[in-house]
Order: sequence, then structure tokens, then C-alpha cells
Amino acid sequence: MNFLLSDEKSMSRALSGIIDEIKEVLVSARSNVARQLNSELLTAYWNIGRIICEYEQSEPDRADYGKRTLKELSRTLTQEFGKGFSVSNIQFMRRFYQAYPIQQTVSVKLSWSHYCELLSLSDPDKRSFYEKEALNANWSVRELKRQIESSLFERLLLSRGDTNKERVLSLALKGNEISQPSDIIRDPYVFEFLGLPEDKPVMESDLEQALVQQIEKFLLELGRGFMFVGTQQRVTVNNTHYYVDMVFYNKILRAYVLIELKTTKLTPEAAGQINMYLNYYAAEVNDADDNPPIGIILCTDKDSVTAEYALGGLSNNIFASRYVLYMPNKEQLVAQVEQVLRKWRENEPDGNG
Repeated sequence: MNFLLSDEKSMSRALSGIIDEIKEVLVSARSNVARQLNSELLTAYWNIGRIICEYEQSEPDRADYGKRTLKELSRTLTQEFGKGFSVSNIQFMRRFYQAYPIQQTVSVKLSWSHYCELLSLSDPDKRSFYEKEALNANWSVRELKRQIESSLFERLLLSRGDTNKERVLSLALKGNEISQPSDIIRDPYVFEFLGLPEDKPVMESDLEQALVQQIEKFLLELGRGFMFVGTQQRVTVNNTHYYVDMVFYNKILRAYVLIELKTTKLTPEAAGQINMYLNYYAAEVNDADDNPPIGIILCTDKDSVTAEYALGGLSNNIFASRYVLYMPNKEQLVAQVEQVLRKWRENEPDGNG
């Protein structure tokens, strides 16, 4: 009897192993087919855009010719090949070729839906930035759309306080490279995904609980490399217990990131509090290969004078950033970036940007 049970268990384990291997084969095959299909689709749409642009170049009245051509193309292609050839989609194919005239610059890691979102951006630097970030962070189409709507490009430019032409070009060419603590900071952070009312006071505990419940979206807003450690992490100094609101670890910077949530504007007391926490983590929590911990105070508002006096002279990496519960006004952020760039150009010795 024991031999029979042993044989059944052995057979069950063998069958389980066979099933697991077959699953791996099928998942890999489906993934390869999807990648190949996406590559072929992008190639086809790029070539359709090329053909349209080349024909338009040969016509003297390009604007009128283009309108009539796109409508006729849409009607004919839809009849023969089905959905996917609306006038707006064909326009995207045309713009696809115009934005990426060299086919090799098109990344097959992004889908056609990704490129449609990117092509909605007229600024080539901004479009290039979001493309690099989508590739670096493996954003879904929904995540890409959300980052565009939350004006991530402008927020990163304004977060450093040293916006200039080189910073714009760096973001456009490489995305947001993370090599120092200031690279992970955004200002403001956008928490529209929490669905909290803007006109009602929110307690810090409620804000913390809401962020934990939406931790995946919060991690997306924080940026690349963040891993969630926990909330209310205890810090004991002289037999007195204190608690850090939220603790993360950034694997790119190899550093703990401590976040204090404030439902008020920045205060010097908040800076002193998080500075103590950072000293504790550096001495008691850090491993030998960890870099110094980073502190972020998330507050509803801050002014430059208070921030300078509260954070100045501290040896730890401490940053204060605002957060908002709604999507920021794009036009205002663009205007702020242009204002900073204009001041930077005026301060240049030769007057050129």
C-alpha cells in the first residue's frame, strides 16, 4: 500500500513538473507572437505614413489633397481590412512617419497605442522624454497617459530649481537619470488617484492610509526603483518611541527613503523630526553597502525662505515637496518652466540659452 502511495506522489510530482514546463513554453510562445505582431504592426503603420507623406510631397495643394486623400483611404481600407483605419488613425500614421523618419528609431518595445499617446505631444523634447521614461519604467499605456496628464516633464524640470537648456536636453535624450538623491524628487507630487476631496481637511493618518491602499499608484508617482518597506516604522531614541510615516527603499540609489506626511505647510519642526530619523537609520538600520538615507517631507505648501532656513546646513539629504490632490494645471506649469528658463538665459554671460 505504501508503495502505491509513493508511486502516486511521484507521478503527481512528475505531472506537475510537465505542466509547469508546458506552461512556460506556451507563455513564451504567446509573448513572442505578441512581440512579433507588434513589430509588424508598427512597421506597417510607419510605411503607410511614409507612402502618404511621399504622395503629398508631389502635390502642389498639399492641404486640400491631404484631406481628400485621408477620407478616401479611410473608406477604402476600412472596407477591405476592417477596423483600425479611421481618418484619425491614418493621421496618426502620417504623423508617426513625420516624427520618426528613420524607422530604426522606432522601438518595438512600445505598442501602437503608446505611440498614439506620444504623438499627441507637439514638443519633440517632451515627446522624447516620455518615450524614454516609458521604455525605462516599462509603463503601460494607461500609466504613460497618466504621467503626461500630470505634467511629469514640467514637474521634474521645476523640482531641481536649476532648470536650464542642458537639463531640458538631458531629460529629452536620456529620460530621468537617477544618480543622486535630488533626481528622485518631484514638485509637486500628484495624488489625484486617491479621490480625496480638495475642499475638506484631511488628517495625516487618513492620507497615509489612502496612500497605502493605492500603493501601486503611489509607487508609480514616486518613480523608478522604489520598493515599499512599511508604515509607522518605529525609531527608538533614549527609550522613547517615534514612528516614521512611510519608509521605502530605492534600489537604484541603494538607500532608504523616509517620508513624512504633513497636511499643513512646511515647518522647521518637520525638518528637525525627519533629520533625527535619518540619523537613526544611518546608525542603526543601514547595512554596510547602503548609501545614506534620504528624507522627503510631503506638505501642502512651502515657501523658499522657510525651506532655506529649515533645511539649510543639515548634513542629511532632506527635501521638501508639495503634494496636490488634483491634476495640476498644465498651462501654469509650462509657464513656470518658461519663466525659469527665461531668467536663466538672462543670467547667461552672452545672453544666449
